Amino acid sequence: MLNFIKNFRADEDGAVTVDWVVLTAAVVAMAIGAYTTIKDNSDNMISAAGNAIASEQGNLF
Repeated sequence: MLNFIKNFRADEDGAVTVDWVVLTAAVVAMAIGAYTTIKDNSDNMISAAGNAIASEQGNLF
């Protein structure tokens, strides 16, 4: 049993897979955060541009 524990502790076959899973999850989390920030700010900018155009249209006619 002690030999099994030593071999199990020294074995690194799945370590690279775990690294890739963690890195992929981090990239996905950052992409979701960036998407949310860009979407919220672009909605605000579109609303402000629409209000500015409506304001100028009222001044022209």
